[in-house]
Amino acid sequence: QSALLEESFREHSTLNPKQKNALAKQLNLRPRQVEVWFQNRRARTKLKQTEVDCEVLKRCCENLTEENRRLQKELQELRALKAAPQPCVIGQDNYYMPLPATTLTMCPSCERVATMENSRSLQFSKSQISQFT
Repeated sequence: QSALLEESFREHSTLNPKQKNALAKQLNLRPRQVEVWFQNRRARTKLKQTEVDCEVLKRCCENLTEENRRLQKELQELRALKAAPQPCVIGQDNYYMPLPATTLTMCPSCERVATMENSRSLQFSKSQISQFT
């Protein structure tokens, strides 16, 4: 009986009255029993799909949480670099002059920092940057 019900369910998840009566007669069941079996089977299918969707969303949430943590750390490192004391040189007349500011850009995919200085691009990895902060 179960195999025939499952096969019928794979073909049509809902039955019209004519199909329900024919299947009930074939299985020697009452039409109401076939109807209830199909209702329960649809409910189980929906529950399983909900569980699958929940797992997908859970993994997505974990990935986003990890990305958020990484970005927060990156932001903290960049703020620390920005807040670090600026190096100075002694200029004419023994005045201290700050060196020009450097623009830092971090590539999110390879996690390398590029600095733009006098139209030249220098690259440092995250580990090399952290030794200066």
